[in-house]
Amino acid sequence: MSLEQIDPAAIGERQLLWIDLQGEDDALLTGIAQRLSLPPVVLESLRSLGGKPVLENFGGWFYIQAVAVLHTGSMAFNGLVLGLVVGPNCVFTVHREAIPFLEALRERERADTELGVLSAESFAASLLDWQLATYFEAVSAFEDAVDRLEVNLLGGPVSRDALPELLQLRRASSRLRRMLSLHRPVFNAMARPDFRPASNQDTDLNYQSLNAHFERATNAVENARDLVVGSFELFTTRTAQRTNDTMKVLTFFTVLLGTLAVVAGVLGMNFAAPFFDSGVRGFWIALGSMAAIAVLAMLVARWRDWL
Repeated sequence: MSLEQIDPAAIGERQLLWIDLQGEDDALLTGIAQRLSLPPVVLESLRSLGGKPVLENFGGWFYIQAVAVLHTGSMAFNGLVLGLVVGPNCVFTVHREAIPFLEALRERERADTELGVLSAESFAASLLDWQLATYFEAVSAFEDAVDRLEVNLLGGPVSRDALPELLQLRRASSRLRRMLSLHRPVFNAMARPDFRPASNQDTDLNYQSLNAHFERATNAVENARDLVVGSFELFTTRTAQRTNDTMKVLTFFTVLLGTLAVVAGVLGMNFAAPFFDSGVRGFWIALGSMAAIAVLAMLVARWRDWL
């Protein structure tokens, strides 16, 4: 669509104009803003896209800046800033980078669809709901990483190599929480009656549902933090168990060596006995007896699951 084709006055009552601009083409951005007759302050906000979430109301128009999250692997979560300008039967979205859920939406709605019957406010609420869904996807990837870590902790030997992974998970959960919690003033304000007093009841319900979805996303992210704490407790428990097992083995061998030392001490006592006159044969008998005691003790320890 060219700039000349953008005509808000030609949009019918049951039609919706959605303009999606990706990149940093300031001339194109300015041209679209002029065709839509956007207030200058909105244009400035779109030019300086970035930072924390924002909600600004300009009478017939309102501007929202939200941050979607993208999992790039290795528990790295990047923020993708999305600006939405919403007006009468028109939604204008601006973003510097490709946002997967926008591409998925366009892919899904290739043919003639009935999206146009939605009001601009309802369509904006739908886009923001997609944005919140990216946090659920991030939490799902986070939970998969925690599950793999816990399976390794339970199924294999405990290693200090798990500590860097736990630290990475803790940082990832904190980043997700910070990115999402900044949206609270935006979604709470949209759910209040004073945000769009002239909007219909369906639009108000959409905003209230969006705020409830935000609260569920917040709970999911908080739960992700609790999962890290639980994984750390599992790690410390397994480490303590390994320490106890090591101490049990050391205690057994200490007692065994102490018993053999007592036997050797008795045999080394300086008193006359026929056994001490047996020479080399007596030495090997004593040595064999001590070896038999050691083997018998280890067999009993294995049977009692001490080793």
